[in-house]
Amino acid sequence: MDDHFFNRKVERETLSFPPGILANLLHILEMIEEYGPALGKPHTSPMGDGLFEVRAKGKEGIGRSLFCSVKGKEVVILHSFIKKSQRTSKKELDLARKRMKEI
Repeated sequence: MDDHFFNRKVERETLSFPPGILANLLHILEMIEEYGPALGKPHTSPMGDGLFEVRAKGKEGIGRSLFCSVKGKEVVILHSFIKKSQRTSKKELDLARKRMKEI
């Protein structure tokens, strides 16, 4: 399975996470490669309609990457952000869902 980003902007956003959050995110992505996207909490969470969320934590805070699986095996990261509130905002989810429709 390959990890891909929706576009270069998403790749830059994701790879610019603080070091602790990024290390946790990369570890979870490796687990997704090995076991598939439905790892479950605390690593991933289904967001409905084939959209999943990677739940990465570090001493700097919490990062989220929203992704989908294409053709059952290729993971595409649609949107990444540093979480500032308890719930993932509708704006973040809507953006990821819009991008998912484009693939």
